[in-house]
Parts: sequence; C-alpha cells; structure tokens
Amino acid sequence: MPTILFVLFAISFLPIFLAWAGVYFRIRQFGAFDNYHPRQQQAALVGAGARVQGAQANAWESLTVFTMVCFIAYASGLDLNQLDGVALLYLAARVLHPILYIANLAWFRSAIYAVGMGCCLYIVYLAASQ
Repeated sequence: MPTILFVLFAISFLPIFLAWAGVYFRIRQFGAFDNYHPRQQQAALVGAGARVQGAQANAWESLTVFTMVCFIAYASGLDLNQLDGVALLYLAARVLHPILYIANLAWFRSAIYAVGMGCCLYIVYLAASQ
C-alpha cells in the first residue's frame, strides 16, 4: 500500500487524540468532564485547554483537505508511490502543528501549517500535470 494512504490513516487519528487531550484539560480546569454538555465546557476552556480545542478543530479541517488531495491524486492516475516524501513531510507537519499550537508558538505553528498546505498544493499540482 502506498505511504500516502498510511499517512491518511495515521492523521485520521490525530483529532481523536486531541479530543482525549482536551478531556484532560477540561478535568484540570473544571474538576470534572461534563459529558452532558461537552461543547459548552469546551467553549469555556482557557489557555492550553483552549489551544487544544483549536488544534483539534484544525486537525479535522486539515484531514478533510488531505483526504480530498489523496482522492485527487488517485483519480488523476498519479503514481501514489512517488508521493512518499511529500506524504511523510505532511505527516511531520501535522504532528508538529498541535504541539506548537498547545505551546502557544503561533508564528512557528503558522509556518508549519503552511508547510502542510504546501504539501497538499504540490500533490494537486502533480495530479493536474498528468
């Protein structure tokens, strides 16, 4: 199986892991996890907890984009095995992004986000050049 598909599978777990991290921050800030009103509790988070929620939302959004990029690459007939390097760079960017987000390193986070989106644009460019 091509590496890009392993990357797609791996990053599909990132928002879930961030949701679990969000539970930790909700318990830490509020003393309990409110499973009856989780969205209200998430919205009330501050500091690192709020940044975890932001990173989770961004992970979902980026997963959608990368899923479509994988589909475009496949549908165009692009040799998915030639995308190993760019797929692994994307994976590294997406793993680093929430770390920088939670650490409140906004400029570095934005730069890493741009690297990930650049990978997506590059794959679409290759597919369009077929």
